[in-house]
Amino acid sequence: MSAPATHISCSSLSFTWPDGSRALDGFHLTVRPGRTGLIGLNGAGKSTLLRLIAGELRPTGGQVKVVGEVGYLPQNLVLDTGLRVDAALGIDRVRAALHAIEAGDVGEERFAAVGDDWDVEERARAVLDELGLGHIGLDRTIGEMSGGECVLLRLAALLLARPDVLLLDEPTNNLDLYARQRLYAAVDGWHGVLVVVSHDRELLERVDQIADLRDSAVTWYGGNLTAYEAALAVEQEAAERMVRVAEADVQRQKRELAESQVKSARRKRYGQKLFEQGSVPKIVASARKRSAQESAGKQRLMHASRLADARERLDDAVDAVRDDDEIRIELPQTKVHPGQGVLVLRDLELAHGARVRGEYEMRGPERIALVGRNGAGKTTLLRTLAGELAPVSGEAAVDVPLGFLPQRLDVLDDGLSVVENVARFAPDATNNRIRARLAHFLFRGARADRAAGTLSGGERFRAALAALLLAEPAPRLLMLDEPTNSLDLASVRRLTEALEAYEGALVVASHDVPFLESLGITRWLLLDGELRDTTAEEVRAGL
Repeated sequence: MSAPATHISCSSLSFTWPDGSRALDGFHLTVRPGRTGLIGLNGAGKSTLLRLIAGELRPTGGQVKVVGEVGYLPQNLVLDTGLRVDAALGIDRVRAALHAIEAGDVGEERFAAVGDDWDVEERARAVLDELGLGHIGLDRTIGEMSGGECVLLRLAALLLARPDVLLLDEPTNNLDLYARQRLYAAVDGWHGVLVVVSHDRELLERVDQIADLRDSAVTWYGGNLTAYEAALAVEQEAAERMVRVAEADVQRQKRELAESQVKSARRKRYGQKLFEQGSVPKIVASARKRSAQESAGKQRLMHASRLADARERLDDAVDAVRDDDEIRIELPQTKVHPGQGVLVLRDLELAHGARVRGEYEMRGPERIALVGRNGAGKTTLLRTLAGELAPVSGEAAVDVPLGFLPQRLDVLDDGLSVVENVARFAPDATNNRIRARLAHFLFRGARADRAAGTLSGGERFRAALAALLLAEPAPRLLMLDEPTNSLDLASVRRLTEALEAYEGALVVASHDVPFLESLGITRWLLLDGELRDTTAEEVRAGL
């Protein structure tokens, strides 16, 4: 009898956090071999689901069943900085036994420790090399590695372990362009069950199917992200058409109910008139009156029932249409005229060693993409321009009002509401004016009164962006550092919409090439020891 095929199965799965908030409720899912992209809004429960499948969390109801060994790469990776690379790869005991045997210790326990893994060092170095970590020795410690290298090291450990099921939670968040290309190649070569949670468009273009998680239910779409978006557009067009049909049906049923009531009243008046004139015997008139009342009652109930059914169909049709709120704003105060000086860099040396030789100018409403590997100094350059860090030498001059949104989003005070945070940046604006403008950023009514510390990742980013763009004076140079990290696809779309309305100069440091291209970038700059011009094609090729 053959062994059951590798798969993941969730039945009536529920999970509630200690504070009572429910992440999943009565959830069902089956995942078979292939590459699955798990998407959904921030807070939909994607990361929680992966943790449940990996066994890190226990369900509060239902069950999770996995046939096969599971490998899990969490979104927030925590590794002991004193750990050696071979230990992080899970090969330290086998490696120690191999070295002992080579030194002449041929005890039985040494051979037992090695088992069939005589080539483990060669396999480890091959996997490290495939992921761009060939320069890292097995005896190095985690503390000597960058955050992106640690993510790839954890992936290398998983690939070495050869699990049947691989779970990846936002794996590209801390990876530079070069490291992303290595991860993409690993995903392309995967042949087991793969479930990846990501907002990275290039990664999601590599999956075989999309699982869209909403309201504790998954909708499946065959193909990659492009196929999903095309199918979703067709669905939404049909759903919007059904709303229009249902709205027309509700209006028709309202008219028919009103007409029925008018006819009933007219018949009642006519019968009363005949009775008063004595045209018909009293007993006949009374019988007609009772019959008319019964008929009118039946008609009224029938039309009321039809109207209720029509309204229910309308509610169902409206529910099928996704919340497609868009950020629609006008920011004329941010306008930078062509040729206007924005910033200039002259013979600049940054605090961590990167240099800008000669002179770099930014004029007019340019849109600059700042790219480079992790640790190259992109954040240091932005912080230097923002006045947060002093250069070692040279000059960095900004000639227009500046807004800087760092990765940490610490421009917000967590204890203040969204309205109060914006008021800090625009102290002369009235409360009504702030609320009116926040509505364009989808913070309407009570949403604008929520404390910043309670916002989801996408909401927090939107609030921080609103605070900067609605500041007085308005920023004519906006700098964003890795803005799409931790944003879901809907939030990335809304960010793009907001930046379409921005009329000033823009500098964006990011590894997300599709996002950068959607912004209408006019100039690509690569920071790799020194700042130089590059092209989108060179960036896509992995620098």
